[in-house]
Amino acid sequence: MSRIDLVDTEGVTDDRAEPLEQIKAAFGFVPNMFRAAANSPAALQSLWGSFGALSQGTLDAKVGEQIAVAIADRNRCDYCLSAHTLLGKKAGATADEMADAQKGYSSDAKTAAILALATELVDRRGQVDDDAIAAARNAGLTSEEIVETVAHVALNVFTNYVNVALDVPVDFTRTRLTQKA
Repeated sequence: MSRIDLVDTEGVTDDRAEPLEQIKAAFGFVPNMFRAAANSPAALQSLWGSFGALSQGTLDAKVGEQIAVAIADRNRCDYCLSAHTLLGKKAGATADEMADAQKGYSSDAKTAAILALATELVDRRGQVDDDAIAAARNAGLTSEEIVETVAHVALNVFTNYVNVALDVPVDFTRTRLTQKA
């Protein structure tokens, strides 16, 4: 049971209407996470706008979903882990690639470097040292890719916190967490 009301999206006519219609068009329904965020029009717009902006970045959708599952597992967010595992497969990742990403791994060197940076950002709450950025650069990441990795982490921490703190019911096929409490 959610700790907050999930907004009934039918008949919404205020500034939440447009993003909710876009979300429904993208997913075929309005997932519970967005229904929870819709309690605050500003939070909903921030959340949906961030997804839209990052979808136009240099990191492709598959890598974005791999980052999302790595972060979700570390933050013990089964909602995001379940949703992004499905979205990752839709973006072209195999089940094995998503399972590896959940643990922060990839057989692709560049994706591995992105996941290493992303997981270190979460594990160290952003307090990474020069070596972490140097490792990303040495692996071939550009400044743009490094900044986008930070942005993906920030967005996913936001969504993880919404779902975990508010106990938002999962409306996707569940994926099992690997991180211990």
